[in-house]
Amino acid sequence: MRYNIVKNAKEILESSPYLIKNPEKYKGKWNSVFNNNKPICLELGMGRGSFIIEMAKKHPNINYIGLELDMSQTATAISNIRNEKINNLRMICADARNIIDYFGKEIDTIYLTFSEPWPKKQDEKKRFTHESYLKLYDRIFKKHKHIILKTDNKILFASAMESLSQYWYSFDKVSLDLHNDERKIENVMTDFEKQYFKEKRNIYYVDASFKN
Repeated sequence: MRYNIVKNAKEILESSPYLIKNPEKYKGKWNSVFNNNKPICLELGMGRGSFIIEMAKKHPNINYIGLELDMSQTATAISNIRNEKINNLRMICADARNIIDYFGKEIDTIYLTFSEPWPKKQDEKKRFTHESYLKLYDRIFKKHKHIILKTDNKILFASAMESLSQYWYSFDKVSLDLHNDERKIENVMTDFEKQYFKEKRNIYYVDASFKN
């Protein structure tokens, strides 16, 4: 699935109350952004924002932050909110490699939804579940580590399971076919996932945690 380039993306971002333009200013004090002390969940690579927007609307007692590197996709996510007022949602247009500059130990859950799989061996360090990223997450999790991943890519899923297990995460829920799982795991679909559902692709899912 390809995304369109939004020609006025910069203007959309600059005028949006949902975009945090200087996230480094709020490191360690994101509770002041939301004006509460509720849990904070972070989605890395939010794309057009369908997942994070729906999660925020579905769970008003949880705060959500969507991070996306691409300006056009971030602008599209903001445009998708339309005229709704979602007080528990904010977005960042930035590189995930810099998350320790934006957050202190204040994140409760990290969502990795259909991240770039980087299937080639020489690119494995770019995967969001590589050990180098897991070490970054250690520095922003508030207390317990909690990662939820969804993907249609077998290589990424297998790599994630290996990385997480070697990093001493426990697997609370694992599914090799999320949409047909008899346990009826709560699921909000992303744009990619909606298309994959039509194509009847298997969606791989893992809910992993590490309680110190």
